[in-house]
Amino acid sequence: MKELDPLLHSQLRLAVMSILLSAEEADFVYLREKTEATGGNLSVQLDKLNTAGYLTIEKSFIGKKPHTTCRITDKGRKAMADYVETLKSYLTGL
Repeated sequence: MKELDPLLHSQLRLAVMSILLSAEEADFVYLREKTEATGGNLSVQLDKLNTAGYLTIEKSFIGKKPHTTCRITDKGRKAMADYVETLKSYLTGL
């Protein structure tokens, strides 16, 4: 049986990817509020997803305030689809 992607199996990373699947893009503040994560933890998890190529991170400024936008990539969308299919196979294999 295929293994679940350990990168997506983390609760916070899975939540972020799930949000981005439907929203296409989201800013850091929105993701922090929706996931109820601390800023530091969210930042670390976003970096892991970015390093894996599952999302892109764009940093800019609005006035003098930093603004971070995250977007899911095609690779991230495929990873999520594979994760869901693997999870379904676990459930139907019972």
